[in-house]
Amino acid sequence: MRLRLILPTMLFALGAGCGGPQSTLNPAGPAAHEISSLSWIVYGTFIVVGVIMWALILWVAVRRRGTLDEHAPIDSGGGEEWILTGGFAIPFVILAVLFILSLRTLSAFPVHDGGHAHPEIILTGHQWWWELEYLNASADQHFKSANEIHIPVGRPVDIELRSADVIHSFWIPRLHGKEDLIPGQPNLIRVQADEPGTYRGQCAEYCGAQHAHMMLVVVAQPEADYEAWRAAQLGDSIAPANPKQTLGQQQFMNKPCALCHTIRGTDAHGNVGPDLTHIGSRQGLASNMLENNEANLAAWVTHAQALKSAVPMPNVTQFTGTQLDEIVAYLQSLK
Repeated sequence: MRLRLILPTMLFALGAGCGGPQSTLNPAGPAAHEISSLSWIVYGTFIVVGVIMWALILWVAVRRRGTLDEHAPIDSGGGEEWILTGGFAIPFVILAVLFILSLRTLSAFPVHDGGHAHPEIILTGHQWWWELEYLNASADQHFKSANEIHIPVGRPVDIELRSADVIHSFWIPRLHGKEDLIPGQPNLIRVQADEPGTYRGQCAEYCGAQHAHMMLVVVAQPEADYEAWRAAQLGDSIAPANPKQTLGQQQFMNKPCALCHTIRGTDAHGNVGPDLTHIGSRQGLASNMLENNEANLAAWVTHAQALKSAVPMPNVTQFTGTQLDEIVAYLQSLK
């Protein structure tokens, strides 16, 4: 009975891992292709070694042994060749080859060039969300966002990784391997997508109570679409378009929301939580734990602790139903 439950579960997990949105076996960028190629070599080697080992175990189990009268004395020696060959020589060769291939793969990835790297994006990990700062040669072309990275298709983008609190780990399986965010020690990763799409990622280093809900998406766009998105993000927030949104903006500014969040072009300049200047254009909420829609946004504003306990955002329950509708309408309008 137990075996019948375990086997379907293993098959389901294998299928989900190989074809899911965070599969390392479905690469979509140069770095991920390098890692995937190495992975297939390791998988293949493991399978070959495993088959040989099971064949030897089966041979030992079924071969004819004779009787105790015919058995050689225990101190007669023999078998040293098997130990030297199977226990030392073969593992040494296999591990040496894999080590050399791993070094070759690592050499394809950039590192900080003596501290002179010029990243396009600075990504800072917080418990439990991602802060993004897009850089430019001109300071007035910088802007901030959160939890959703946009990059152009077909060219590399250097991202500097920082942490504001504990160790996190940046991982977009279809685009690259894992890179740690270490407090006080910036790291660099180069991400490139070969085709347009949305690539899901995850914090891959346990960082506290909501580690599993610290998700990230990378949106790869054609160059023209990326530049249009960037131009829109550079601008201040959109002014309210109707009385409901105007009332929602007033509610936001007069309540604790403005103390923790920034909305450029308004009096909200908080830096505790994510920049909300263009929150309406993002796919997710709560570090992509929730789809960005009116119902989830209303729930997140009022009961963040019930949805994602231990986050810095408190429950904000002092709004009436009408006031909450107005705030949600305003935030959703910030495209």
